[in-house]
Amino acid sequence: MSAGIKVFAPASVANVACGFDILGFALEHPGDEIIARIVDTPGLRITKITGTKGKNLPYDIEKNTAGYAAKQLLQYLGETKLGIELEIHKKMPFGSGLGSSAASAVGGVMAINELLQRPLEKRQLLQFAVQGEQIADGAYHADNVAPSLIGGIILIRSNAELDVHRLPVPKGLYAVVVYPKVEILTKDARNILSKEVELPKVIQQTGNLGGLIVGLYNADYDLISRALQDVIIEPQRSGLIPHFYKVKEVALQKGALGCSISGAGPSIFALCMNSYIAENVGEAMQTIFNDNRIESELFISSINQEGAVKL
Repeated sequence: MSAGIKVFAPASVANVACGFDILGFALEHPGDEIIARIVDTPGLRITKITGTKGKNLPYDIEKNTAGYAAKQLLQYLGETKLGIELEIHKKMPFGSGLGSSAASAVGGVMAINELLQRPLEKRQLLQFAVQGEQIADGAYHADNVAPSLIGGIILIRSNAELDVHRLPVPKGLYAVVVYPKVEILTKDARNILSKEVELPKVIQQTGNLGGLIVGLYNADYDLISRALQDVIIEPQRSGLIPHFYKVKEVALQKGALGCSISGAGPSIFALCMNSYIAENVGEAMQTIFNDNRIESELFISSINQEGAVKL
């Protein structure tokens, strides 16, 4: 049995207000750690899962996002007979809207690639990680997986083609994420969305997306702030998150550039010009939940530019 290798795959914020299913960015923390080692017994197995906090994650390779993603990569590489054991150490909350299943899938493919001495470039791992996450929520999209894997702020021009592009990150940009410990299933959050959108809202949302991209390229914080508006998804999902608009209001009052739902929720993110503002914003956001006796976790992070890494 080899000593194995360990990788870290970070949490991520998807949608970023105006970019439903096509925008995401990586956080420095939290995230998942995956350990992979070569063993004598042929086949891929998951031998340990920790940090689940009462949630039961499947050891079955076909049902586990990390295991399934790793299996798809091994099949592509023609290494299915190789004996490999995986350990999954969850170091981030489940069902938080922070891409927990995506981080596991990314960690799975990253660990296999590192164990086999990097037969593929990082970006080539994306398709296998997306396949892994797909078994968790049934959707084939990369807005959590891509930033977790390659880092930065990511625009997905096409999920079907996995046509992904990194956007510039202005100096000093910080993210605040507050995770209130209420449960929202991604599938449920998708099911409440209307299949039809009014044309004026499409026009406004498209303008916001374009404005955000231009703002990032030019480090124009005023434009970024005006563009961080979600007029389509947020109004439909906000009712799932207790006190959402109170939290958003205090975030903006304390100087956040914008504030919206992270992924499917219940986490709420805010972007800030610097770490000082981010700390004030985070404290104010969390106070709303504390005052209403809702337990929450606070994460303050610069934008993670590396994504998944070998530890």
